[in-house]
Amino acid sequence: MTTLRQQMDNAMVLRGFALRTRESYLAAVTALAKHYHRKPDLLTSEEVQAYLLHLIVERKLAYASVNQASCACRFLFGKVLKRPLERFDIPMAKVPQTLPRILSREEVSRLFAHAANLRARTLLMVTYAAGLRVSEVCALQLADIESAPDRMCIKVRQGKGGRDRYTMLSPALLATLREYYRAYRPATWLFPNPSGTGPIDIQTAQRMYWATRDSAGLGRQGGIHTLRHCFATHLLESGVDIHTIQRLLGHGHVSTTMRYFHLAHRKLTGTTSPLELLDTVLR
Repeated sequence: MTTLRQQMDNAMVLRGFALRTRESYLAAVTALAKHYHRKPDLLTSEEVQAYLLHLIVERKLAYASVNQASCACRFLFGKVLKRPLERFDIPMAKVPQTLPRILSREEVSRLFAHAANLRARTLLMVTYAAGLRVSEVCALQLADIESAPDRMCIKVRQGKGGRDRYTMLSPALLATLREYYRAYRPATWLFPNPSGTGPIDIQTAQRMYWATRDSAGLGRQGGIHTLRHCFATHLLESGVDIHTIQRLLGHGHVSTTMRYFHLAHRKLTGTTSPLELLDTVLR
């Protein structure tokens, strides 16, 4: 690791950045250096802005990816290299607001039925039943499953924003977890890597979802995060209030959770049009 890379990583650690954010920022700055074949601290702000334009126009990356590269550059130049921000103007691209795909309850059941093995099925069930991010389900430990009758919850360690939280543990999921434990006997991590020395890799979990999704014939859209969206949407459709869903998901602001109102199909189809409420309808 170069001195500058280490300085940047140390600065992010001091500010409490999550591991995945640190890795993404470092990868973005590394890509910038490779593009120009020069150290990042030798680049001008104009060169950085030209690189971001290159990502959009030539490489056709999603705006979310370009914004992440922009944030990484802002952090490097503003916090690590101490360059005045007013001379380093990187515009943030507007990300198109698209709604994620939501599986129906029947499709979620079909997904579980087509899992290649008990391990894959259990991982997907935990993700859906507890509304977890992929990083959260991969990091689960056996000690995080609190199955006492007066507890029945799952502890999520250091979720997004470095916050711990608790989410639900359903009896049906607990039965599956016990079956999984009897078959695989994990020691520390609920879903360990092949060597058993750490948790399963995030990409491995993603591949489990993609393979199961394709086997179930559910189309090729979306990744494992779809199950988290389904968790929130299905709860909302069943009548759970938005603030409870917010706490279960670990959202810092209820406005983030409000997006699921747009995804709840039953909320739309069960609502009467104001036209039907008029005493006289023109025909």
